[in-house]
Amino acid sequence: MFKIAKQYIQNESGVTAVEYAILGVAMSIIVLAALSQNSDLHEALKTAFVTIQTNINNAGS
Repeated sequence: MFKIAKQYIQNESGVTAVEYAILGVAMSIIVLAALSQNSDLHEALKTAFVTIQTNINNAGS
């Protein structure tokens, strides 16, 4: 019984998954903050996509 408990405690594969999950949540929060409605990055991306859309529409005509 103690051998099984010791192996369970020493197994760290689940810890890595939790660390990656925490890292993913942190990165998501950073991206959402960067793309909030009041940021310069949001406006720059919006302008770039509108320009691309306009160029694609004009190329078809």
